Amino acid sequence: MLVTKSFYFESAHKLEDYDGKCKNLHGHSYRLEVTIEGKVNENGMVMDFSKLKKIVNEQIIDKLDHSYSNDIIKIPTAENTLIYIWSKLKTKLPLYELKLWETRDSYATYRGKNESN
Repeated sequence: MLVTKSFYFESAHKLEDYDGKCKNLHGHSYRLEVTIEGKVNENGMVMDFSKLKKIVNEQIIDKLDHSYSNDIIKIPTAENTLIYIWSKLKTKLPLYELKLWETRDSYATYRGKNESN
């Protein structure tokens, strides 16, 4: 069974050594989807949504919301941000997939492979 919860946060960044608009300081209203995988337990759930929310808020949202993500992630692209998020959550949750929207029509998806990037 897959269970997904959406989260929202605001963050600013710039992409140094990038030839385009994103080389300048700018911000995004991010949407993060965290999908976990597991068996349905005796209570009829894989995990209570409130527990999932608490873990993600403590590990991710509280750190990234209203931050300058260059101070946290070396090259804060959507892809590298997902790798960072995965690394913080992988021991806390039975992760299946993460999705991160930078804009309403542009997002990246990560399933925990190639974490060394």
